[in-house]
Amino acid sequence: MPEIITADHASQEGHWYAKDGSPAYSYLNKKGEEKPTTLREARKENLVPSVTTILQCAAKPGLDNWKIDQAVLSALTLPRIDDESETDYLSRIKSDAREQAKKASERGTLIHAWVQQGFEGKYEPVRQIMIDLEDERLKFYDSAQKTLAECGPTEWICEKSFATEGYGGKVDLFFNDVIDIKTTEKDLATIKTWDEHALQLAAYRNGLGLYQARCGILYIHVKTAESKLIWIPEVELQRGWRMFVCLKDFWYADKGLGGT
Repeated sequence: MPEIITADHASQEGHWYAKDGSPAYSYLNKKGEEKPTTLREARKENLVPSVTTILQCAAKPGLDNWKIDQAVLSALTLPRIDDESETDYLSRIKSDAREQAKKASERGTLIHAWVQQGFEGKYEPVRQIMIDLEDERLKFYDSAQKTLAECGPTEWICEKSFATEGYGGKVDLFFNDVIDIKTTEKDLATIKTWDEHALQLAAYRNGLGLYQARCGILYIHVKTAESKLIWIPEVELQRGWRMFVCLKDFWYADKGLGGT
C-alpha cells in the first residue's frame, strides 16, 4: 500500500530555490541543526524566491474573504462568557478562527498529496485493495483524473521544480498544459478563479518555458471529492505575467537583493 502521507509531510513547501531548480527548503546551521531557509541564507547562497513568496506582495481578495468568513463563523458559534471582557472575547474568537483555518489548510494539503500520489502511479498496483478498503484517497484521485481527461491522453509530470530569471517554483501537474490543484469547500457550480491564479500560472508556464501552454485551476471539493477544471483565458494569463514581473521587481527592491 502507498504510504499514508500526513499533513506535515504533505505541506512541505519550498520558499527558495537554487539556480539549478532544486528546492532549498532548509539549511544546516553551525550546530548541524536543520532550519527553514531564511532571507540571510538565501542571499548568501544566491537562491531565488518561489512564485508563492513573490505573490505574497499582492492582495488576495478570495483568501481575505475566506478568513473573514472563518472569523464570523467563530463569533456565531462562540457565545460570550459572563463577565468576559471584549478584549478577551475577541482574542478567543480570533484563536478559534485560526484553529479552524489551520485544520482546513491541513486537510487541503493532505488531499493535494493524495491526488499527487495517484498521478505518480502509486495506486495502480494496489487499486483493488484500496477499493475493497474504501480508501478515500482513491476517490479524490479518480475524480481529478476523470476531470482532466478533457486534456486528452497525457502523461502528467508531477511536482516539477524549476528556477529561472529571478524566481523558482514547483508545478502541480504539467505536460502540454499547466495545472494547479486547489481544494475548496465552495459550490463548484459557482466557483471562479482570481487574478492571483493568473499570475501564478503565467509565472509557472514561463518558468517552464511553455510560453503558449494552456493553464487551468483544478478545484477539488474537500467533502464530496467532486472536481472542476477552469481554464484561465489567454488574455488574463498575459496580463497576469505583466503583473507578476512587476511584483517580482517590487519584491527584490523591498528585500534589497538587487536586480534579477
